[in-house]
Amino acid sequence: MVVNVRFMLRKHWRVIFYPLGLLPAVWLLCEGQQGALGADPVNVFERSLGLWAFRFLLCCLALAPLRRFTGINLLRYRRLTGLLAFFYALMHLAAYIGLDLGFDWSTLWRDVTHRSFIILGMGALLMLVPLAVTSNMRAMRMLRGRWKLLHRLIYPAALLAGIHFFLSFKTLNSISAPYLVALGLVLLARISRRSKTI
Repeated sequence: MVVNVRFMLRKHWRVIFYPLGLLPAVWLLCEGQQGALGADPVNVFERSLGLWAFRFLLCCLALAPLRRFTGINLLRYRRLTGLLAFFYALMHLAAYIGLDLGFDWSTLWRDVTHRSFIILGMGALLMLVPLAVTSNMRAMRMLRGRWKLLHRLIYPAALLAGIHFFLSFKTLNSISAPYLVALGLVLLARISRRSKTI
């Protein structure tokens, strides 16, 4: 029985972990409907979705250094965490447009052309789009060597997301500082590894 469970988990882990990864969004939605998100529920909902996007992006970036320094190989979850980061970033944007702006497209245009942290966030999301679209075996076979080159966009995307994250708080605090330190360490570990292979 234990062997069968392990086999099922190994073979069908996507069916289990994708829904698990979306549970925070469902939880936030339920909390919002019950009025449990505080005095400014829209802001909390929107920020929380963005935070989960950043968390999954960090997880995606950290998997290679984790294997390098600890020997724990979780690289099979790179696509999972990367796509979850993309999905949460889309939900973050949707909450901003729908709940915060009320689908006021003129205000959205003004924001994406004049507000620095919005521009950076949109830039990060746009860079994640081709990564999400090509995160499958068919795209890997079609692009061949260009696939790895394309997926290096995750580095500037993460950097822009980190700056957007910092500017949204406007200061280092107990929430923003640990995530930004983690981003810096992960990027340093990955870039230093890559520079040694050149």
